[in-house]
Amino acid sequence: MKILHVMPSFYPATYYGGPIFSTYAMCNALARLPDIKLRVLTSDMAGPDISQRVPTTDLATRFPNYDVHVTRRTMRPDIAPGLLSQLWGMVGWSDVVLLTGTYSFPTIPTLLVCRLRGKPVLWSPRGALKASHDWQGANRRGLKRLWERICLLVRPHRCVLHVTTEMEKEASLARLPGLDAFVAANGVDVPADLPARDWQPGGTLRLMALGRLDTVKALENIIRALPEVRVPATLDVYGDGDQSYARQLLKLTEEQGLAQRVTFHGNVAGPAKLAAFMAADLLVLASHSENFSMVVAEALAHGVPVIVSRGAPWPEIEPKGCGKWVNNDPQTLAAAIEGLRGEDLAAMGARGREWMLADFSWESRSREMKSLFVQLVSSGTPT
Repeated sequence: MKILHVMPSFYPATYYGGPIFSTYAMCNALARLPDIKLRVLTSDMAGPDISQRVPTTDLATRFPNYDVHVTRRTMRPDIAPGLLSQLWGMVGWSDVVLLTGTYSFPTIPTLLVCRLRGKPVLWSPRGALKASHDWQGANRRGLKRLWERICLLVRPHRCVLHVTTEMEKEASLARLPGLDAFVAANGVDVPADLPARDWQPGGTLRLMALGRLDTVKALENIIRALPEVRVPATLDVYGDGDQSYARQLLKLTEEQGLAQRVTFHGNVAGPAKLAAFMAADLLVLASHSENFSMVVAEALAHGVPVIVSRGAPWPEIEPKGCGKWVNNDPQTLAAAIEGLRGEDLAAMGARGREWMLADFSWESRSREMKSLFVQLVSSGTPT
């Protein structure tokens, strides 16, 4: 089976957070399956500035098991005309197209070309539809409604949404009525071994937040929660993103008198990311809306308990005994942080890690996706 994956940006464009890591891991897992030939068509976009580009000189070395075709972005936010020039031929080569992204440059052209060439599409919106549906703070709401209507008009007859949770499915189908949706969760890489670690050294609870800096992440709620936490606690924030929002967070930190307790580290990857997890006692996610939230799965895979807002679809956290699933206002977050202060965090982290190993391996996820592609090609309606 020949699969073409079209998306506006691809690994190592880690500025864009969890979707970059999850799509990269899924492509790696799919490429390892027998009878799969995979191509990726994307742009060199690595951040909001036109100068931020992923390297294109060693693609065959970085992606030895599948072909990655990187086109040059020429205009913000993600306009890459070269992608369009290759789209017709690559869609013709494929048996099925995996389209990742929603309100992005490749979306409408890919749907239209697949319609014209009679190719089925598995469309993975990656939470954008859910955020537009759930969060009143989402920008350009009217323009997004128009964009969605155009997508419905030009989509191919065999077009199915790939969503990662039932919550995302409900919100996505409310935005795009008439489509079918298939739920298949993301996977996560679980390290075989973890370094030795200390918990709450010196009696201080070390909180971490990891991900793209964006208003939907509601990091200000975590910062506002800290003064209400009646136990010694610090917060390490990892990630890049909206610089205006980053400045607001820095200003709020100073206003709250937390300059000595809150540290902004910028983006981390590889060994630095592992070190960040090992230096944390709890991960806190306060997002208004998430379709899956890779950072939660990553934290649990590294044995770190979590406090997650109800804007993210992780209600199983509490029954699994590896964290709290709560409202994202500062008072509730502070109470959750205090409530976990005296728990056996090592045991909670171990339970979360076992859960990720049992239910979220990329090997099982890739087989599930392959089955979905086979059904889509043969009948157009996965079951």
